[in-house]
Amino acid sequence: MKRMLINATQPEELRVALVDGQRLYDLDIESGAREQKKANIYRGKITRVEPSLEAAFVDFGAERHGFLPLKEISREYFVKDVSGRPSIKEVLKEGQEVIVQVDKEERGNKGAALTTFISLAGRFLVLMPNNPRAGGISRRIEGDDRSQLKDAMGQLTVPDKMRLIVRTAGIGRSPEELQWDLDYLVQVWESITTEAGKRSAPFLIYRESNVIIRAMRDYLRQDIGEVLIDSPEIHAEALAFIRQVMPSYQQKIKLYADEVPLFSRFQIESQIETAYQREVKLPSGGSIVIDHTEALVSIDINSARATRGSDIEETALQTNSEAADEIARQLRLRDIGGLVVIDFID
Repeated sequence: MKRMLINATQPEELRVALVDGQRLYDLDIESGAREQKKANIYRGKITRVEPSLEAAFVDFGAERHGFLPLKEISREYFVKDVSGRPSIKEVLKEGQEVIVQVDKEERGNKGAALTTFISLAGRFLVLMPNNPRAGGISRRIEGDDRSQLKDAMGQLTVPDKMRLIVRTAGIGRSPEELQWDLDYLVQVWESITTEAGKRSAPFLIYRESNVIIRAMRDYLRQDIGEVLIDSPEIHAEALAFIRQVMPSYQQKIKLYADEVPLFSRFQIESQIETAYQREVKLPSGGSIVIDHTEALVSIDINSARATRGSDIEETALQTNSEAADEIARQLRLRDIGGLVVIDFID
């Protein structure tokens, strides 16, 4: 059975694990000591326009200024109309204020990656209020489900120049349910634009939901058998959210009160440790080695077996197959994106 496990016994750290049986396949940790900024929306000020990078640096209130590439700048912020492929010097100026959303958290000595194309995630939909070229249905939705959702989307009243993406949670939902989600997101956007005009940058306009609400909004599906929460306070918060937006799922939300710690019960702690290790063992005895550099993430695959003799190809195939599965899992657990280079055994 697939489960969502929520560990909230330590006030300084909230942990959400998705498990299939006792195998961990996704993990989200929110630390009180480190504020998460991803998906937050800010009013920022352009501090430097850098033509060589085709990007601008934005003061949005963080310690490091954010990085805003030209391709992530909406035409509504262009200081003048331009045709063809513009240069960033033509469309932005220092001191200009823009509404930005954090696309990627800052890492190492790099500031956060920003975008002016805002995305607001609801239960069934993602609203893109200023990106008229985007929209559609999640690529994971296929066949009859996709056709039904296309019909349902045709019945929605979408404000001019706004676009939608239907999430997998929207499968089987009526046009009325989708419209309710859309109306809520439009109200959120209107509140954001109103708040943005009240004072000068930089300041936070909108904070993304905490990890508990995000996890249930994004991952609670029909295939999740139960949600176990080890804190009465967080259990009450989660139940209140579910009753409001997903009442049919409220029987899945359960308080875990056993003396054995929740993550120990499902043997999660040792699996979490692998997400912080450079080397991860494979079932056949091989391993993968994950190294981070400024430019990319490199993953090397090692076989512990002899690579001489008649079974060399079989050994390589088995090790590579195990590595491919484990790499996909580790990328998800570690929230790794960007350029990833994998050296399979040949």
